Amino acid sequence: MATTIPVDRQVYAFSDGMVAAAYAAPGETLVFEAQDAFGGQVKTANDILAGLDFTRINPATGPVFVNGAEPGDTLVVRVVSIEPADSGAIVTGPGLGVLGNEIERHATRILSVEDGAVVFDGLRLPVRPMIGVMGVAPSDGVYPTGTAYRHGGNMDTKEIAEGCTVYFPVAQSGALLALGDVHAVMGDGEVCVSACEVDARVTLETDVIKERHADWPIVEIDGSVYVLVSLPTIQEALEEATRQAVKLLGMARSLSYEDAYMLASLTVDVGVSQLVDPNKTAKARISTDVLGRPIAELL
Repeated sequence: MATTIPVDRQVYAFSDGMVAAAYAAPGETLVFEAQDAFGGQVKTANDILAGLDFTRINPATGPVFVNGAEPGDTLVVRVVSIEPADSGAIVTGPGLGVLGNEIERHATRILSVEDGAVVFDGLRLPVRPMIGVMGVAPSDGVYPTGTAYRHGGNMDTKEIAEGCTVYFPVAQSGALLALGDVHAVMGDGEVCVSACEVDARVTLETDVIKERHADWPIVEIDGSVYVLVSLPTIQEALEEATRQAVKLLGMARSLSYEDAYMLASLTVDVGVSQLVDPNKTAKARISTDVLGRPIAELL
């Protein structure tokens, strides 16, 4: 039996004062009804970002209180399936994204999602649904759902997809998991400020690892783990993601810092998840073969 969290149970910030929309036991199946990042406001090419109500941007469905999750633990989230709607939207405009200073007008496209493809100007782009916003309550403060940090949030990481497992450090009782901002397809960087933004139905399972946690969210998928770091500049994020990868390699292989650093230079792929949110998100990929131990043992 699954617990469904309906689309009308939404939050617009992750905070230490979040109130649960639902309760679940570890191992229970959870179904989140997620609204697109525009809050349902973009339906035609005439609906430009400048005309939207920004208090409705980036809704996250939830949060869910996971029984037994306590500060100092790890919340384990397994993404079972992501079912996107049959259409989505992408927008850009002056000042938006990496090249916003070169854009002179607002533009919106409504994109069909059909037969496993997103259709853009005659191109059929393979659908790869992913979750842009996923996170838990932080240790303190208030983080809008458009901002990513140690609690997760708007990490816009395309590896948060079907079949992945995400590990979050728990800072509040119940963890308080919420998600939204689902994309039918997105490139690393999300350079124009949005991707194919869609409504979606997301099915998850959760678990709890007691009394151990990483410093930042970690994703495991397809034989790799990714450390996700979100900080005010991409340089800061890249440096910290590298530091965390070196730390993991040292722990996994019982290496000195210098040896782990050299092994990272041989094996770790450092990349960008997104460049357009208030905190930029970098990722460091490590093969599970190189780690040689399950990531759950290294938290």
